[in-house]
Amino acid sequence: MKRTEVAEKYKWRLEDIFATPEDWEKAFEQLKGNADALSKYRGKLADKENIYNCLKESESQSMLLEKLYAYARMRQDEDTRDPESKSLCDRIENLYVAISANNSFIVPSLTKLPYKFLKELAQDPKFSEYDYFFKRLLQQKKYVLSEKEERLLAEGGEIFGSFSDIFTMLDNADLDFGEITDEKGEKVKLTHAKYSYFMQSPDRKVRKRAFKGYYKAYIGHIHTIAQVYASSVKKDWYMSRVRGCKSSLERALKGEDVSPAVYNRLLTAVNRNLKHLHSYMKLRKRALGLPKYHMYDMYVPIIKDAKLELSYEEACELVMEGLRPLGKEYGRILKKAIEERWIDVFESEGKRSGAYSFGVYGVHPFVLLNYEKTAHDVFTIAHELGHSLHSYFSSRSQPYSKADYTIFIAEVASTVNEVLLLKHIVNKTGDEKLKKYLLSYYLDMFRTTLFRQTQFSEFEARVHRMAENGQPLTYKNMCELYLELNKKYYGPHVICDDEIQYEWARIPHFYRNFYVYKYATGLTSAVSIAKGILEGGNEVKERYIKFLSSGGSDSPVELLKITGVDLTVAKPYRDAMSEFEGTLRQLKKLLGEKGENGTKER
Repeated sequence: MKRTEVAEKYKWRLEDIFATPEDWEKAFEQLKGNADALSKYRGKLADKENIYNCLKESESQSMLLEKLYAYARMRQDEDTRDPESKSLCDRIENLYVAISANNSFIVPSLTKLPYKFLKELAQDPKFSEYDYFFKRLLQQKKYVLSEKEERLLAEGGEIFGSFSDIFTMLDNADLDFGEITDEKGEKVKLTHAKYSYFMQSPDRKVRKRAFKGYYKAYIGHIHTIAQVYASSVKKDWYMSRVRGCKSSLERALKGEDVSPAVYNRLLTAVNRNLKHLHSYMKLRKRALGLPKYHMYDMYVPIIKDAKLELSYEEACELVMEGLRPLGKEYGRILKKAIEERWIDVFESEGKRSGAYSFGVYGVHPFVLLNYEKTAHDVFTIAHELGHSLHSYFSSRSQPYSKADYTIFIAEVASTVNEVLLLKHIVNKTGDEKLKKYLLSYYLDMFRTTLFRQTQFSEFEARVHRMAENGQPLTYKNMCELYLELNKKYYGPHVICDDEIQYEWARIPHFYRNFYVYKYATGLTSAVSIAKGILEGGNEVKERYIKFLSSGGSDSPVELLKITGVDLTVAKPYRDAMSEFEGTLRQLKKLLGEKGENGTKER
């Protein structure tokens, strides 16, 4: 379908950011002309007046830069083939790099100020919008380098990020996954998207062919991939040493003001409860009717033909109904988002795949979908609107300097929505097959988000530790480590095929060091919050809305405490494991002793 064939009501209204392309150009030229406007403060950030004015002007620059980037990026995502939109993105990205380099003197200049003076600024009512900013400066004071050194690091940003770019080009442009024979006996070219599709095929031979064909491509380039990833890990360690940190993990956690206790609690809790994942693997094996359960059996649904085929309007109605426990105001904003064209709904030629939410301060968030009539896409609506309403509440309640929440808590609101919607449908439906499907969907959410991402996190931590201890990072020792962890996590009921030891080599998130654990802590937090909302009164809902409205006004761990979740202690992890175990018991009861017939071992 061409974009011109999509009804206007199903397209986002980017005119809310800039009414016309000409307005974008005017704003771009204005920002470009003022790119070095803050240079007048260089060497003069020693008195309150100059500091305040510099921060306000920097804020104005950033707000306009964000709007320019958002408009350009979303225009390009409407049709990724459009050269004009690509040009807009390239221009604004280049301007962003130039402004970042020009303004790189600000933080080093401020951190050189006496501790007592910085503490005074943090407590000064005039600087209330920047109190957390100054608190973070005080924490990071010893890690910030000289102005010259900070500028060098800022200008080297493109080089330091090149390892991720190299892997992305290899993964998306150069790897050839070959062809396999599909369920119809036809030759089909294997791609990333087709691999995901074939992993859910009811034909086990197809799954096995796709699995082996897919990994063959990575194995064929394993020396190159290992070198690229090892270099990225060494870069992380270099940057950590430059900043005076004892490890790459320390630097990553300090960057988001997260206690190391959170990372350690997560790994400890999951390792102690792997028996529940092993039990789920045993259930899947039985439900599929397989005498042997392989890694390529991991994604095939154990419940067949359960459908939730809804029009977009019906899906939105169901989402609003499922999220009613969040209160009337939350529901009102949901309706506003749907009716006032915050959402780009349907797939069209050239449109970016997948889904996301994009917050734009001073306007409203935007959501990209590619909606199809599937259960997954219904949950995607709830998920992305969770992000959007988090951005909406934060932008409405916080000044620009404190509106942007960190990645650490970014997945909490979206996952709360998914959990609430799932529990609503399970309790409402009289369709037992759909109920079984949703329970298995929920268990797989735990498997992929809590258990699997923690496995990734443990691998990542141990690889970085190897680099920090001067141990070589070869493909062989990384494969050995990954296979050891895979066997530990999935247990005795799963055959860890030889190919799975190479799985680390295809994970793009590893090039953003210590990123993946946040998915696991996000789900852990969301489960506790959703439970509290469903079981508690208005006070619980009010605390949750307060959390959504808090933006980045404090440490993300402290902000989560508003909801009653403290990730530095064991309770939320125990609650998450209890939820997984309880859901597993519920599904076992519905499936009965024999389970459901599935594909047979061939």
